[in-house]
Amino acid sequence: MRLSVGILAGNSAHGINNAEVKVTNRMTIRKLKEELEPLGDVLISAAVKKDYEDLCSCVLEDDSALEGIYNLVRFAKEPYVFVCGADMPNISKNLAKYMSGFICSDYDCYCIADDNFIQPLCTIYSKKMLPLIEEALRRGDYKLMNLIRRAKVKYISLKYTIFDKDVLRNNIISRRDEESFPQMVFCVSGFKDSGKTGLIIKLINEFINRGFKVGAIKHDGHSYSMDSEGTDTYRFLEAGALETAIFAQGQFSLDFRINADADEILNFFGRCEVVIIEGMKDSPYPKIEMISGGRKPSCCSDTVICRATDRQFPFDDDVPVFHRDDIEGIFLCVANFFKRRGFFELGR
Repeated sequence: MRLSVGILAGNSAHGINNAEVKVTNRMTIRKLKEELEPLGDVLISAAVKKDYEDLCSCVLEDDSALEGIYNLVRFAKEPYVFVCGADMPNISKNLAKYMSGFICSDYDCYCIADDNFIQPLCTIYSKKMLPLIEEALRRGDYKLMNLIRRAKVKYISLKYTIFDKDVLRNNIISRRDEESFPQMVFCVSGFKDSGKTGLIIKLINEFINRGFKVGAIKHDGHSYSMDSEGTDTYRFLEAGALETAIFAQGQFSLDFRINADADEILNFFGRCEVVIIEGMKDSPYPKIEMISGGRKPSCCSDTVICRATDRQFPFDDDVPVFHRDDIEGIFLCVANFFKRRGFFELGR
C-alpha cells in the first residue's frame, strides 16, 4: 500500500526542537525525506514555511503540532499518511511499511507504542481523522494524546517487532530500562505440512530447558472448533453466546466468537517470556520460515530471522539457513536476534 509521508518540522513552541540537527552531515529533515520518499509523496509542515522550501515541493505552514498534522493529512495525495517528527532520525521506511500492514477498515489511525509510551508523531493517520482534528482545533484542544484517545486507534506494540528499540529515539523519549526484558514474540511460518508444529515443540522444549516461560499460539487460516459437539459449552455457543469459558482446579479455557488479532490475544500471555505463533507467514512479526520439498521462500525476507529446511537450498539473500533438525543452531540464531535488541541475556 502506498502512503503519503508527512514530516512535522515544528519549532520550540510545540515541542519539536532541533529540526535541523545534523545526522551524518545532513539535516535530519533531509535525511528523513530521502529515507521515506520511496513510500509516496512527501509533505513538510513547519512554523516558518520558507525555512524548508528548498527541501520539498510541498511545504505547509502551521501554528501548532495539531494544525501541522491537519495540514499534512488534508493535502496528502494518499488516503493514509505516515507522520513523524523531524527530530526522529532513526525512523525508517521499513517501519512505516510494517505499520501499514495493520491498515484495515476497523481503525482510523495506527500508533506505535513502546512499553507504556505512545508516540503520536510516529503514526499513520487516515483522512477519516480530519473531522476529529477539525473539532479539536475549534475547541482549542491542541494535545495530540487527547486526539488519539478520541480516535479509533490501533496501538502497535514496538516490542513485538524486528525493529531496534531506538527507532523512536528523539529529544523527548528516554531509553527503555536496560535491565528490563520484554516478551519475545516470533512466528514459525511456512506452507502446510512443512514441519512447523514439530519445530515449535522442539523450540518450546529448548526455551524451557534454559529457564524460560513459554506460550504458543496457533493461527488457523480457516474456521476451527476447540469444542466438541454435545458438550455444555458447545451448546452455549450454538445458542448464540459470544464468549464461553470452562474452568476447573488448575486450568481454564476460553472460547471467544469475535474477530481478534495476534496483539489482542497476546494480552492473555502476560506470564510468558516467550510466545511462539504458528503460521502468519504474511504478518510483520519476526519469524522462522520453514521450507521443505524444494519450495521457494514465500515470506518477506525483512521479517525472517532464519530459515529451517529439510535439505540444502541456494537462496538469493543473506538470511541464515539451518537444517530443521539443528535445534540448537536455530535457537541460538533466534536468541541472538532478540539479544541484539536488548531482550535477554544469552547466558541465562
